Amino acid sequence: MILEIKNLDFKYDNSDELVLNDFSLDIEKGNIVSILGQSGSGKSTLLRIIAGLEAPSRGSIILNDNIIVDEKTFISPEKRGIGMLFQDYALFPHLNVYDNIDFGLHKLKKENRKERIEEVLNLVGLCEYKKRYPYELSGGQQQRVALARALAPKPLILLMDEPFSNLDADLKTKIRIELKEILKSEKMTCVFVTHDKVDAHEISDVIITMEQNNIKNSTLN
Repeated sequence: MILEIKNLDFKYDNSDELVLNDFSLDIEKGNIVSILGQSGSGKSTLLRIIAGLEAPSRGSIILNDNIIVDEKTFISPEKRGIGMLFQDYALFPHLNVYDNIDFGLHKLKKENRKERIEEVLNLVGLCEYKKRYPYELSGGQQQRVALARALAPKPLILLMDEPFSNLDADLKTKIRIELKEILKSEKMTCVFVTHDKVDAHEISDVIITMEQNNIKNSTLN
C-alpha cells in the first residue's frame, strides 16, 4: 500500500460535530481512487488532511511506509511528497506556462529542471504553448498546465479536488479521457474528490462512496 489511513477523527474548531469519525482507507500504488459524496460528507476535508492542510484529532496516515501523521508526528505539507490539483487550477497569471511549471522545481538543478519541464509539457501536449500566459489558454489547457505543474516534481501521490467542475460537458468528456491516460502513463497514484458519479466511473480504478463522515461502500471500477 502506498497510502494507509487509520482511524481518523476530525472536527473543526467552531463545531462539536465530527467531520470524519474513525475513518480508515488503504490505497494501492498506481490506483486512481475517487472519493464520491455530497457536500458535507467529509470528502474535501479528507483531502486536506492527507495534504497536511489540516491535522486530525486522532488517527494516523502512512505514505510510502513513512508516518506523516500520528499522535507524535506531523510532517509539513511541503515535505510530504504530495501533489495537488485545485478546482481553480491556481496558476500564476503573471507567469507563462513554462514558468508556472518551473515554480515547483526549485530543488532541482537548472539543467534538470529544463529537462523535466519539457518532459511534462510533452506529456500534456502543450510544448507549443510554453510561452503563453494563462489568460491566453482555454479552460482545458489551463487544467493541463496545472496538472503538468503538479506532476513535475514527481510526487508520491496526486490529490485532486473536483478537477472537472469548471469545464463544460463536452470538454469534460475529452479531458477525463486525457487525464486518465496521463496518470496511467506516469504510473501515478491519485485520489480525487467529486460529487459526480459519471466522473468517478469514467476515470477511477476504485470508487469510495462517503456518507455522513465515513465510508458507505467501496467499489472496484
